[in-house]
Amino acid sequence: MPALARTGPRDGRLEAIRRFNRFYTQRIGVLDEGLLRSPFSLTEARVLYELAHRDRPAAVDLCRDLGLDPGYSSRILRRLEKLGLVRRVPAADDRRRHILALTDRGRATFAELDARSAEEVSRLIEPLSEGDRTLLAGSLATVESVLGARGDEAPRREIVLRTHRPGDIGWVVERHGALYAEEYGWDVSFEGLVAKIAGAFLEKNDPRVERAFIAERDGVRLGSVFLVRGSKQVARLRLLLVEPEARGMGVGRRLVEECIRFARESGYRKIVLWTQRNLIAARAIYRATGFRKKAEEKHTSFGVKLVAETWELDLLRASPRAGRATRAPRS
Repeated sequence: MPALARTGPRDGRLEAIRRFNRFYTQRIGVLDEGLLRSPFSLTEARVLYELAHRDRPAAVDLCRDLGLDPGYSSRILRRLEKLGLVRRVPAADDRRRHILALTDRGRATFAELDARSAEEVSRLIEPLSEGDRTLLAGSLATVESVLGARGDEAPRREIVLRTHRPGDIGWVVERHGALYAEEYGWDVSFEGLVAKIAGAFLEKNDPRVERAFIAERDGVRLGSVFLVRGSKQVARLRLLLVEPEARGMGVGRRLVEECIRFARESGYRKIVLWTQRNLIAARAIYRATGFRKKAEEKHTSFGVKLVAETWELDLLRASPRAGRATRAPRS
């Protein structure tokens, strides 16, 4: 009792984490005797997953990476070997090390477990709206980032660029409205302008010379930008946005560089854009990718006083270096 008294009141954050652990383990079936209606424990299923996604790992490395007790991992591997799911052979360069691989039966067993897992998760999120699904995925990514490995051990989660899909344009409108209201105090007329631009893009988009690019990581949208036709020789860059949690990662620059690459490929001679003086981060990206300010004008829009700026990039004079972003896949 004295020891407990010295700790003081319990931290509410600790209790919230423990409560979530109890809730989540029950929801995903970890407490069931067999995971996903199978004869395998959670740890055994994780070992099968790792072997399906690694190229012939050593037993000692697998044990270390999963944080398993050597004796416990050895028992698991012996059971999986006995079931004909895993084979273990001495390494050619060191007979004391054993290389692991799934057998044909093991691969088939994992494929069935993987399909069941996908079904369970689909069933779990089926009642959720599209917005709530995105919120959930983003929140889980935050948990992984905060609690995950640090430094050289941190897993690399790639940010990819792609063209738009159904649902993306609505997200672009919603996020512009919400972020610019929160960060700059702009009123709903700005969201209306974004909706008008986005709606015109959907209605008249010519994918040969116009694109909307979305940046995402693990299925969570992080940013957007549009390249639309102004004339046969001039393209317009519009609606650049980067989510707060993705800033500082080079997402905005990659999006702009992808527009530049696509504009060159499409035969444009120039890209123009309209921005505001207070959008400092965006202006820094434009300058770094070769755009130059050509004009400015004071105005009152979106409920605030602003200074509008027109920027241009001459594609015939600018170095092709500006468009080196990875090619976005067509969707």
